[in-house]
Amino acid sequence: MAWEVVIGLEVHVQLNTRTKIFCACSTAFGAEPNAHTCPVCLAMPGALPVLNEAAVDKAIAFGLAIGAELNHRSVFARKNYFYPDLPKGYQISQYEIPIVGRGHLDVLLPDGMEKRINITRAHLEEDAGKSLHEAYAGESGIDLNRAGTPLLEIVSEPDMRSAVEAVAYLKKLHALVRYLDISDGNMQEGSFRCDANVSLRRPGEPFGTRAEIKNLNSFRFLEKAIGYEILRQQDILEAGGKVVQETRLFDANQGETRSMRSKEEANDYRYFPDPDLLPLQLEEERIERVRAALPELPDARKARFIEQYGLPTYDAAVLTAAQELADYYEIVATDQDAKLAANWVMGELLGALNKAGLEIESCPVVAEELRQLLTRIADQTISGKIAKEIFEILFAEGGSVDAIIDARGLRQITDSSAIVAMIDEIIQKNPQQAADYRAGKEKLFGFFVGQVMKASQGKANPDQVNALLRERLQAQ
Repeated sequence: MAWEVVIGLEVHVQLNTRTKIFCACSTAFGAEPNAHTCPVCLAMPGALPVLNEAAVDKAIAFGLAIGAELNHRSVFARKNYFYPDLPKGYQISQYEIPIVGRGHLDVLLPDGMEKRINITRAHLEEDAGKSLHEAYAGESGIDLNRAGTPLLEIVSEPDMRSAVEAVAYLKKLHALVRYLDISDGNMQEGSFRCDANVSLRRPGEPFGTRAEIKNLNSFRFLEKAIGYEILRQQDILEAGGKVVQETRLFDANQGETRSMRSKEEANDYRYFPDPDLLPLQLEEERIERVRAALPELPDARKARFIEQYGLPTYDAAVLTAAQELADYYEIVATDQDAKLAANWVMGELLGALNKAGLEIESCPVVAEELRQLLTRIADQTISGKIAKEIFEILFAEGGSVDAIIDARGLRQITDSSAIVAMIDEIIQKNPQQAADYRAGKEKLFGFFVGQVMKASQGKANPDQVNALLRERLQAQ
């Protein structure tokens, strides 16, 4: 009997507030070590935390977006553990009563099927600092700039059954927090990272012992780490051994997970309500104010793309996967064939970006210029083939569509007399092929089309070439 994989994710989203969650220090990334600190985030005696209201509003927005229960009363707790970059010796978090309760995300999988992933909770907490090892021999440096940065920890149910499902869920979550503008989602800078809980069981049996893989900061690493962990646990179980509950790290260079420490349970942290912070009370008026400010969310935008632009579900899902991509598409599709616009954005554009290792935010082709390119195809100024050539120039060098067309003489030849002259010359140069075509060798028509397009350097209007060529071949 095959093994069933059980996966749950804990996602840490760094909220994009200007200041930290319990003090007025800046959250800006990249400052000199320990430049953004104060008595509160350094845990000086007598310093007291004050809750950041913007962080609370961002948590409310997330809860509304996933259809979650919002707890009108939530409590901050002290999570006690020692780590060099945790100055207080405890982390202020939420435990028994989080701000966001049960919700869900509906995730579109690569095979076109949709799956609901349930979310257990999302709670507010402060981030720890960062230990620096690379620049020191036998020592570690401590940078506390990140200490106190507001986090929203989003805990899923163990509803995922493959690495593919886990990646699809994480990508949907990443898109959502960026649509909501509650986080920049920068995975390289640690603004969006996750821990993966992975276990195996025989179908129908109780959950197996899980291992937690910490601090995964890319979709590719998540997929690789889960894949390795599945094989590791499978080997142990099939050899008659037992999987140990532990925390593991993923070594991206080796492509494997390795043991970090035994897994702590909640009681190991000795949670208790933080005596310096009152319970957080949410008024209905505040919740409705946040609700009124919500943007159009990915699922709603996907439904609108299907309705407004007549796009297939798959196309709409791809184009709304990131807010910037959806915005880009809507500019390109203005007064254009919506499906053709989708094909160009999903095909030529995303292909070029992927090849160049770029995100849509760094796209060298302005959306308005791609729209203009489609306009020039529609008005028959250029052919589809020439359009692809112009797109490559735009991507590599920038510029404007019309300027490139004029500077390089790329306008389509639509003068019927000029096309007929080319056709007649080619027929005269290839009398045998012309005779064979008239004798019934229909495939030779493609040969003549190719010769005309070659003679015109690809500029002849293909529809006119086809019609006039057939007419001239039959007339002679």
